[in-house]
Amino acid sequence: MNTQEKARIQEEFQQRMDYDELLNCMKCGFCLPSCPTYIETGEDEAHSPRGRIALMKGVVDGDIEPDEEVKKSLDMCLGCRACEPVCPSGVQYGQLLEEARDIIYQNQKTPLLKRMIRKIAFKGLFPKPKRLRRLAGLLRFYQKFKIQKLVHKFKLTKILPSAFRLMEKSLPMVPKMKTAKDRYEVLMPLSSNKKRVAFFTGCLMDSLFLSTNQSTIKLLQYAGCEVVIPNNQICCGALHGHSGEKQQAKEMAKKNIEAFEHLNVDYIITNAGGCGAFLNDYHHLLKNEEDWKDRAASFDRKIKDISSLLIELGFHKQPLELPQQVVTYQDSCHLKNGQHTFMEPRQLLQSIQGADYVEMKDASRCCGSAGIYNLVQTEMSMQILDYKMKRTQETQANVIVTANPGCLLQMKMGIEKERMAHQMRAVHIVDYLLEAYEYRNKEHAG
Repeated sequence: MNTQEKARIQEEFQQRMDYDELLNCMKCGFCLPSCPTYIETGEDEAHSPRGRIALMKGVVDGDIEPDEEVKKSLDMCLGCRACEPVCPSGVQYGQLLEEARDIIYQNQKTPLLKRMIRKIAFKGLFPKPKRLRRLAGLLRFYQKFKIQKLVHKFKLTKILPSAFRLMEKSLPMVPKMKTAKDRYEVLMPLSSNKKRVAFFTGCLMDSLFLSTNQSTIKLLQYAGCEVVIPNNQICCGALHGHSGEKQQAKEMAKKNIEAFEHLNVDYIITNAGGCGAFLNDYHHLLKNEEDWKDRAASFDRKIKDISSLLIELGFHKQPLELPQQVVTYQDSCHLKNGQHTFMEPRQLLQSIQGADYVEMKDASRCCGSAGIYNLVQTEMSMQILDYKMKRTQETQANVIVTANPGCLLQMKMGIEKERMAHQMRAVHIVDYLLEAYEYRNKEHAG
């Protein structure tokens, strides 16, 4: 980082950072026990929320240079926002972090290869649903026509970094992309009509995890919902917002608001904790744009996670059953800390006959996925995952349930890493609830 870049970054920190919010931090330290990176680095203050806020304020005040050490501290943060619920001052740490990262990444020159990768991913792939589905289609070809088996047989994955090898083994079987292409835009309820809802399909959820999206639609129909799926929606922009591409995130937010705002629905339903939390913050993302801030606020008010809706509709009171098994739950950080949805998934799981629910110690501590964190901060991510797997094994569960695609993939990686695939599986809560509903009704019908 050269002198000119540092000067530009410092100037933008002074112009853009919310100084009142930085001053809200009382330095009390209540956030420290909730911060995974603070704990895993041996209580290094620079890798705590309090420490990072002090660094941001120091840059604004001109006491600290925005050098590589500052960037390293901000990059090391998972962005899990576990510090927010425990903060007595209510500091909006996630918003400060996103603003700081955006300033640094937009003003620091990065190597050509890295710039190209970011451009392809953030501009050419995630905002383009058709391209993501084509990519998922290639993955399906790799899985279905035994290429993957040959790759493993000849141990060709050895050339990949360890985290990539784990991820490759943990990827779900990809269904036909024709499923999404042929999907109706409006689907009627399969029981008495209780709500009219729109479904936010997401990007990875509607390609790599398409089968879970299909389960979500079916579950909503069973719960008595008319489901509207606008085909002009796109990626929520969370990965962009968290990775220093805020302007691109704003453009995507506007397209999604336009896609949903005239649908006349009770709620906009999400099944991914990370997406839901970012959608729920569109009002903040667009707060300085007069033509959009009120529209964004109206959009935000309708965002609801599927677990909250199912509880509201009394789905947990329906007969739900599975063969005898032990199940535990891993919180999605952004579902809990961003959308404040904590008890609803647990209530749903506890209502399943035959599923013995065991609460995991530190279930709400981040699993280390955090968007693309497990790819760009692999060492710390795996360190955090190791802790999570120890807590999981203590429950003696056969099933780990979670509510976010990144968490799901991370927990699958943990199972592979610990060589426990023969005794444990990770599953999205939607797929698990649909299993329980259909198993009970099939058994009852028989």
